[in-house]
Amino acid sequence: MDFNFFMNDVVQQARKDMQSAGYQELLSPEEVDEALKADGTTLVMINSVCGCAGGIARPAAAYMANYDKKPDRLVTVFAGQDKEATARAREYFTGYAPSSPSFALLKDGEIKMMVERFEIEGHEPIQVVQKLEQAFDEYCK
Repeated sequence: MDFNFFMNDVVQQARKDMQSAGYQELLSPEEVDEALKADGTTLVMINSVCGCAGGIARPAAAYMANYDKKPDRLVTVFAGQDKEATARAREYFTGYAPSSPSFALLKDGEIKMMVERFEIEGHEPIQVVQKLEQAFDEYCK
């Protein structure tokens, strides 16, 4: 089996999972700036190809797209794939080390909370959902 073919398939499925859940892919630094500087609330899901992204983070992200209170925008960047867009998004996450998968909630361009990889890996999707629900309840309409 060709490893690159396999990885492309995994990457495409990971992208499709987020698009199907209603997240807008940000592919360039300019798209990141436009989304993250906008007024209101934005959830950024830092996607990746690791198992905890596929088994925990993406299912939690999909669930949150249907939560009663939700951000004005649901967006995603793909670590290791869309490197410039991911690097730009991480510039907004002041005080947090690069982490993927992860979630960041911003309000009016300012980081309000982060769910880092260590809070995802080894946990159940419901535990990630509960952290996101608390943040949505606090910061979203």
